[in-house]
Amino acid sequence: MVATVAVAVCATTFRPLMREAGAQSAPSSSAADVHFMQGMIAHHAQALVMAAMAPTHGASAKVLLLCKKIAISQHDEIVMMQNWLTERNQRAPDPKDPHFNEMPGMPGMQDMMPGMLSAEQLEQLDQAKDTAFDRLFLTFMIQHHQGALTMVADLFASPGAGQGADIFRYATDVDADQRAEIGRMQLMLNSSSGSQSR
Repeated sequence: MVATVAVAVCATTFRPLMREAGAQSAPSSSAADVHFMQGMIAHHAQALVMAAMAPTHGASAKVLLLCKKIAISQHDEIVMMQNWLTERNQRAPDPKDPHFNEMPGMPGMQDMMPGMLSAEQLEQLDQAKDTAFDRLFLTFMIQHHQGALTMVADLFASPGAGQGADIFRYATDVDADQRAEIGRMQLMLNSSSGSQSR
């Protein structure tokens, strides 16, 4: 909590200076900032793959609605992160690129980011139907979201990272949004388990 407040104070203090610098040259960023944004694009891309399964796997109305929200929000965030990277002359991964799955951190690769599903877990989810799909989707998406929280924590733990106004705001929004969704998904999962036991 203290570290988060300290980061917030630093970001607020230096925002005017960053705006002045940004007017003269490309926005500055640390290597950890770039790694976070590139990695989060891959992370979000896998969430989109998971959410896209819902309509064809007998998902309940509640899970379908959750998947629609995830699909809209994370697609928009991918575009935002690509723009952020492009503005800084950094590689902006494109999930639509046919070679995207070959990059580190995507399913089947050894260098996986926190929370990402393995190829075996994705296959397990793809084989599930109806209520089994709901339970597995919620379990795996909670795992996935918890990984995003780890990525945010790692960003702010890196010296000099997460200080720019844009990335600070985005990373703290990710943390808040993912925590809120984890809470909702846990309630949905508990409700599903309760229904099965009766």
